[in-house]
Amino acid sequence: MSVAAPNPRENQGAPVPRIDARLKVTGEARYAADVPLNNLAYGVLVTSDIARRQVREIHLEDAGAVPGVLDIISYGEIDGIQKPRFGNASATSLGPLHEKAIRHDGQIMALVVAETFEAAQEAAAKVTADYQVDQASASFVSPGTETIPAKGNTERVRDDPAVGNFETAFAAAPVKIEAEYATPTQHHNPIELFSTTAIWAGDQLTVYEPSQNVYGFRAEIARQLQMPPAQVRVISLYTGGGFGSKGPMSPRTAIVALAARRLNRPVRCVVSRMQGFTIATYRAPTRHRIRFGATTDGRITAFSHEGWELTSRVDNYVVGGTSTTTRLYGYGAVHSKVNLVKADRQTPGYMRSPPEVPYIFALEMAMDELAEKLGMDPVELRRINDTSTEPIGRKPFTSRSLMRCFDEAAKAFNWSARNPKPGSMRDGDWLIGFGCATAVYPTNVGAATARVRLSANGRVLVQSASHEIGTGVRTVAAQMAAEQLGVPFDAVEVMMGDTDLPPAPVSGGSNSTASVCSAVLKACQQLRARLFEAISKSGSGPLAGKAPADLDIANGMVVGDRGSLALGDVFKALGAGVIEEYAEFIPEGAPPDAAQKLYDGTSTLVNGSKRGKVQFAFGAEFVEVRINVRTREIRVPRLVGAFAAGRIMNTRTARSQLMGGLIWGMSSALLEETELDERNARYVNRDLAEYYVPVNADVQDVEVILVPEVDHDVNPAGVKGLGELGNVGTAAAIVNAIYHATGKRIRNLPVRLEDLIA
Repeated sequence: MSVAAPNPRENQGAPVPRIDARLKVTGEARYAADVPLNNLAYGVLVTSDIARRQVREIHLEDAGAVPGVLDIISYGEIDGIQKPRFGNASATSLGPLHEKAIRHDGQIMALVVAETFEAAQEAAAKVTADYQVDQASASFVSPGTETIPAKGNTERVRDDPAVGNFETAFAAAPVKIEAEYATPTQHHNPIELFSTTAIWAGDQLTVYEPSQNVYGFRAEIARQLQMPPAQVRVISLYTGGGFGSKGPMSPRTAIVALAARRLNRPVRCVVSRMQGFTIATYRAPTRHRIRFGATTDGRITAFSHEGWELTSRVDNYVVGGTSTTTRLYGYGAVHSKVNLVKADRQTPGYMRSPPEVPYIFALEMAMDELAEKLGMDPVELRRINDTSTEPIGRKPFTSRSLMRCFDEAAKAFNWSARNPKPGSMRDGDWLIGFGCATAVYPTNVGAATARVRLSANGRVLVQSASHEIGTGVRTVAAQMAAEQLGVPFDAVEVMMGDTDLPPAPVSGGSNSTASVCSAVLKACQQLRARLFEAISKSGSGPLAGKAPADLDIANGMVVGDRGSLALGDVFKALGAGVIEEYAEFIPEGAPPDAAQKLYDGTSTLVNGSKRGKVQFAFGAEFVEVRINVRTREIRVPRLVGAFAAGRIMNTRTARSQLMGGLIWGMSSALLEETELDERNARYVNRDLAEYYVPVNADVQDVEVILVPEVDHDVNPAGVKGLGELGNVGTAAAIVNAIYHATGKRIRNLPVRLEDLIA
């Protein structure tokens, strides 16, 4: 095994290479905008260069005169299209062409369609408009914003977790911490650009679009175009990065579909990198106020977390991470509140670990500050406040390997070499800082369906409309089927990303492996039961009369204690060449009609804090930073993370996900921020030249430790999601390490060189 393919430990699957690896590295994998089509027309969006104004008149004449232009769709030309409906499958309720009101910078104003992309691009640049000017509110500090409580105004935050009397406990605590923290606007920037390709065949519409939610897209497209969902097919065989941005559908999809219907030919619209900053979603900036009360021996007796999140004027989008922070440690009294601040920006959206990244950052920064005030090692503070039951509802955790993660990571990192005094560790011109933080992510699981077909020759076909967004879900689904049906991994074919297949939930919230593998497991168990029942009832053969419970499948054979029987012979007895089973998996806590809701386009995810027992995946992250004493350049030579997430289906894909999360966490701490022109509520750095992300030179040593954990309560597959676990806590660990190196406490992200120069 190599570092990239760790040796499996207890309850961990083999690091087989990704089932689609060769297709991706050779360019054979077809992404949505790669699909070749005859007679294709090209669309380019026209977007606003202001944030809050009324359009008096839009001028399309010069654009229409460009040779090759076929059509321009703008205001007053979308009869028959319903406005989007914000929620499960739609990023916003804003219908950009339904009224001449600009609600945010970069709002769609028109779609130009031409014979060539170049002609469409030239024509789009010639569209102009006359506006009535209004002052826009850009951020938390802008005049004209509106602040409302999330509770009572959103579906996601139905309560503010609390227990006991916080004010009394806080006032009585001998040790107190009170601090405010902030995280910035960030954008997903997946390498695969946003695109829509629409093709009509009579009254049947096919849409190729990178998606994390094909059934949701189908339902929302059908609703907006006022047609039966059965007449819509959405295909997204591979998604080249999404991180949440391709979970909800944007308003452009229905507009492109309308253009294709008007022209009676396929239309493809690939959104530019710059436009991707405004026509899609982003991570909303947040503000936090943390208050801790503790005893002198480090027990937290009072905890309060108040959060503020920016959202749009038209939608009350919220992530509300207090549901996790209030349950993370064994606090005494707890208070929390989440607020929304409405401004003239587009509606935000889910971005990898949407609640936990900003909310855990604030909590884990405050934990470091509390440890310093107590004169205590930060790891020991977490150990003292570790708990087997969460404080809000006193529910037990199904499993909690947090301190085992800390112990394994601390040993690998050599945490014991840390001198706790800030500024005390140095190597020549470099100040050295060590920092740590907890990583946590709720175990979401959703209703899912799957179809599995077994052939007499031992070949297996797995079908699910889940989405390959780079996590390796095709691979782990194949591993589950191969394991259950006793066939080699390379005998399994997996089909995904198409609404012609059985539905799966949105690929978000780290639920896909748990949900899809549980459905595949159930279908395979049904196949095994059919085979074993047929053998048991047969009147001849070495296994005749054996109880189905005493039989198994391995290496293409059905085996028992009295012999074995080749699969081919079993199929002969059945009189069939193939057998097939369809399964619906509905997790505990989901409504009975959750599978039907999937067909209707609605995913039902059950959160790890909402079930009878609390179900969280945990990790511990340690970082070393080096800061030049003269230039204040910041380097991160080491990142070490240990993670426990129930059954690990594939150690190679798991390590890849967690390593990427650690690197993204570093990026969040030191690099990523969408800069805002406060005067006009416009984004300034709308490209990958000035929106900073890590490159290879920024990433040196990254170590991922997969901590064994068995948890039979989370789902039939025993899997806790980990795709979003890795980048939770990293930013706090880095900023904590910066404090240890310099003695300078910085509470706002990202930390830049200029923050350390004072």
